[in-house]
Amino acid sequence: MVKFVIMIITEVTAKSILSKSKISDYTINAYTGCQHACAYCYACFMKKYTNHPEPWGKFVDVKINAPELLRRKIAGAPPGKVWLSGVCDAYQPVEKRYELTRKCLELLIQYGWPVTVQTKSPLVLRDIDLLKRGTRVEVGFSIGTADERIRRILEPGAPPISERIEALDRLHRAGIRTFVMIAPLLPKADGLAEALAGKVDSVLIDRMNYHYSDRLYQEHRLEHCLTSDYFQTQGRLLAAAFRRMGIPCRVLF
Repeated sequence: MVKFVIMIITEVTAKSILSKSKISDYTINAYTGCQHACAYCYACFMKKYTNHPEPWGKFVDVKINAPELLRRKIAGAPPGKVWLSGVCDAYQPVEKRYELTRKCLELLIQYGWPVTVQTKSPLVLRDIDLLKRGTRVEVGFSIGTADERIRRILEPGAPPISERIEALDRLHRAGIRTFVMIAPLLPKADGLAEALAGKVDSVLIDRMNYHYSDRLYQEHRLEHCLTSDYFQTQGRLLAAAFRRMGIPCRVLF
């Protein structure tokens, strides 16, 4: 049976685009909402402010004026590291049509600002020409498990794990600094160390701590993955595996 997913795409005019961030100096979100529909996504809190009746993962607001807003702002703002993106995936499928991330990235590189791209999509390879021009650019992929079955359950709209690893390999070989965020640490993440060897400069591991995903984990009989003991044990083992492969690794819990 073929399932058809109705996605509500709305073009909107934003008032601002370059926001202060607790994780980086700035963040840019050219979209509100995310087609990847990850069950554990912390960004679903955005629904409180958007008044969308649709479930998270079923809508995307496209900030069509994002590049122009950034063009006006960047000339007078103090330079700082920019995170693409905080509450959406900058390279989710709608980016292929609108190219807002690419246009914002062009401006950031033109002005020499450092950029951290975090994504789950190999669409980032489309912009490899820009990324190679940046002097302080890094690209990270979020990969929480090595198991495609778990990926399909918890990240139904996201690209397969193998495509993410292949994209990391291409970026790394192109001389672009790469990293992986194993966040959240999902079941069956063992094997990622071997798969990522020679493809990344560093790895970060974080735990699941988003309370609103508890019910879904329990429905799929993954509730054991919510315990502190699970995260501590698996995080230690995985970090040790990366270090054996010569990959610097930090556990964030």
